[in-house]
Amino acid sequence: MPRQVVTTTSNPPPPPKKKLKPKTQNQPNQNLLPLLFFVSTNYLFLLLNTTMEASLPSAWWNKWVEEALTILDSLKVLRSLRPICLRNQRLSSLQLQLRVDDDAFEVFDEMQQWDRSSIQVEICETTFRKWMHDTPSSGEEIVHGAVSGDDEPGVCHEQFRKLILFSGNDYLGLSSHPTIGNAAAKAAQEHGMGPRGSALICGYTNYHRQLESSLADLKKKEDCLLCPTGFAANMALMTAIGSIGSLLAGNSIPSDDEKIAIFSDALNHASIIDGIRLAERQKGVKVYIYRHCDMSHLNTLLSHCSMKRKIVVTDSLFSMDGDFAPMVELAELRKKHGFLLVIDDAHGTFVCGKNGGGVAEEFNCEKDVDICIGTLSKAAGCHGGFIACSKSWKLLIQSRGRSFIFSTSTPVPVAAAAHASVRVAKHETWRRKAIWNRVKDFQLLTGIPVTSHIISLIVGSEDKALQASRHLLQAGFHVTAIRPPTVPPNSCRLRVALSAVHTREDLENLAAALSNCINFQDTRIYGCNGYARL
Repeated sequence: MPRQVVTTTSNPPPPPKKKLKPKTQNQPNQNLLPLLFFVSTNYLFLLLNTTMEASLPSAWWNKWVEEALTILDSLKVLRSLRPICLRNQRLSSLQLQLRVDDDAFEVFDEMQQWDRSSIQVEICETTFRKWMHDTPSSGEEIVHGAVSGDDEPGVCHEQFRKLILFSGNDYLGLSSHPTIGNAAAKAAQEHGMGPRGSALICGYTNYHRQLESSLADLKKKEDCLLCPTGFAANMALMTAIGSIGSLLAGNSIPSDDEKIAIFSDALNHASIIDGIRLAERQKGVKVYIYRHCDMSHLNTLLSHCSMKRKIVVTDSLFSMDGDFAPMVELAELRKKHGFLLVIDDAHGTFVCGKNGGGVAEEFNCEKDVDICIGTLSKAAGCHGGFIACSKSWKLLIQSRGRSFIFSTSTPVPVAAAAHASVRVAKHETWRRKAIWNRVKDFQLLTGIPVTSHIISLIVGSEDKALQASRHLLQAGFHVTAIRPPTVPPNSCRLRVALSAVHTREDLENLAAALSNCINFQDTRIYGCNGYARL
């Protein structure tokens, strides 16, 4: 019988614990799971997308630009566009006749009906309200009411306010002259805009040459170089001057004795200042700033300068102060020290001098001015700039003046209009007489001893200037407040610019409006001589 094996065992293991089911109320509905998955996935996608957008350069730059604008606004230097509304006007029978005869070159002995359109302007109510409250504007209100197919596209359809313009630079009122407009229209019909390219490639035409020749004759210089703007003209000249030192030093950095010494008036125009800064970057010039129109200070600086190559550059008529450079004294110092004299005659060309030759002609020192910069966008009523100089200087500037070299040339219709303007300004001498009569009228009506058609009424604080400008706006006059950084702090002003097509009645009304917001006896007309913008 087989043996039975008896085995002993321990206590049996306990039965497994039952898993407790979650409570019914916490159990999600099986039908909601796809929806929850969809929502969570899209949320993650949106979060990821937002994070990526925030890290894009454009997002950061938008933030930085907004911060910069906030700072400008806090400093009260945020500038605005105040658009003028130009609407179709009914042409006179004479204007229609001139349009029919394209080749007609008509000049007139007195003011015509159309001349007033250069100083009679309109602004829409939205612009008026923004101006009154000093609200920043990018000009968008001028087109907000435009409708496709309108006869006047791009013009807002609301009430307009008529203003007399006392802040423009169209000193002779030539911008509305039919002969000048017809010259532009005729050239546009025959040639379009002309070849589009820089003057050194394909943009220089017989129209440009004709205009240059007429400007050289006006300024009594050997030749002339057209530039896109007056700003570009000053930039081109200064960079060309800056290149001379390095060229003569064998394209290396010149020593101090080989550099060119530039003496600049403290209140010269921004285009001269920026041009000088570029010239300094070329390391070929050394810059000296003399106090505004202070010939004693300039003489001292010249006397203590041992450099052989010296240039003095100045505005001939200062745009923000309305005073003339001391041309006779500058001519005397030129003979004494042997420097090259450069003037920016932007505000004097066509206005000053018997023939409109500018400030140098007015003071009978044209031969003492070596280079004259001018503009066609002020008294000429057109657009563009020029440099009247010798043929050698012209060749140098067109070879080294970067703002000339790398800019598209002036469109042919603009060149044609500017040439017509030179001719009209020469023949219609009544315009120069008229603008100087208005200067005398302003003197008599206000007692302020102004000396030019640019009248700078310094009222002091920014609030005073803005308040006076708003008062004049309500009275129907377009006069802007000039504030820092254009002028020094606490020398804010009203800049009144006279035109040949203003009337005595215009001046009487303006003087009456001014007397209600400023005290003529306490008003200064020239700023601080010690303020240097460079």
